[in-house]
Amino acid sequence: MPKLSELRKEMKEKGLDALIVLDELDQHYLSGFAFTDGLLLITADAAELITDFRYFEMAESRADKEFHVSMPEKRWEFVTAALRDCHTVGFEGASVSYATLMNYKEHLPDKEFSDIGDMIDRLRMTKTPEEIEKMQRAQDITDAAYTHILKTLTPNMTEIEVAAELEYFMRRAGASGLAFDTIAVSGDASALPHGTPRNVKLKPGFLTMDYGAKFDGYCSDMTRTVVIGKADEDIKKLYNTVLKAQLAAEEFLRPGVDCAEADKVARDIIDSVPEYRGAFGHSLGHSVGLFIHESPRLSKTQKGRLLRAGEVVTIEPGIYLMGKYGCRIEDMAIATEGGIRIFTHSKKDLVEIF
Repeated sequence: MPKLSELRKEMKEKGLDALIVLDELDQHYLSGFAFTDGLLLITADAAELITDFRYFEMAESRADKEFHVSMPEKRWEFVTAALRDCHTVGFEGASVSYATLMNYKEHLPDKEFSDIGDMIDRLRMTKTPEEIEKMQRAQDITDAAYTHILKTLTPNMTEIEVAAELEYFMRRAGASGLAFDTIAVSGDASALPHGTPRNVKLKPGFLTMDYGAKFDGYCSDMTRTVVIGKADEDIKKLYNTVLKAQLAAEEFLRPGVDCAEADKVARDIIDSVPEYRGAFGHSLGHSVGLFIHESPRLSKTQKGRLLRAGEVVTIEPGIYLMGKYGCRIEDMAIATEGGIRIFTHSKKDLVEIF
């Protein structure tokens, strides 16, 4: 298994005899199986998936075959025996609570514990072909939901109804879950990048829909903004400025480009219009995988961080005029040797709903 081979190389370089994995997303990434009670125990020559009766049968059939699945009645005795010949044990300092770490130290007093930092996060940055396929399946469901909502939308719907319709369609289309809480906000609320759908009738102006599906745990992420009613010249100008910035960033992206420079390409286009200067308040994008916000990020704070082949990023510039309205357009893409391949297939022309 390439993931375990790479992880063991990192463990050896860091001087780790073993690694205890408690973060559920890291567990899923390494073992190929999602569960919520247990741990992975990895050494130089063994990989244990330790869980309970609820997950045992599924884990045996679904987890990567390099993992030995166990259901010990006395878990601490099992862990102690498995680590008998180990001295330095790694743990995920960013996600393991202080109380949990103290519990492990109490039960394993002869072990030295070492924070692995971003060891697994760095492995998760580059997606395997299998991960890419799952993300494409998730995005295909997300695209289909947009096609569906365009046929369903009416000005008489509420924001909550729009969000519910998108979510219901995605689940019926095969999504294993939602990538994040759906955003569907209209009128002045569209100026809130992470606004919450309200039980109010859609307001005239922009309706921003930011949503995504999961397929076998892997996320998609897409934003499309439509207009409730007829678009006036101001609305058209703002929308076309966002679209111009988004397309320019997609054209710029390829392996080897600076993540901060990619952000600048889109930001400079928006800031070149006086009334929009400073109205693009978040970064251009972020990576996606088992979690909706992963590394790397396309951000002005990431100067010197070069995009690598196999990394997935969103491209999502926006303009937000507080108290008035806002617009965001977002695709998801993977960096390839020849440039980028865009997962997202939904159209981006301005749509009016009336």
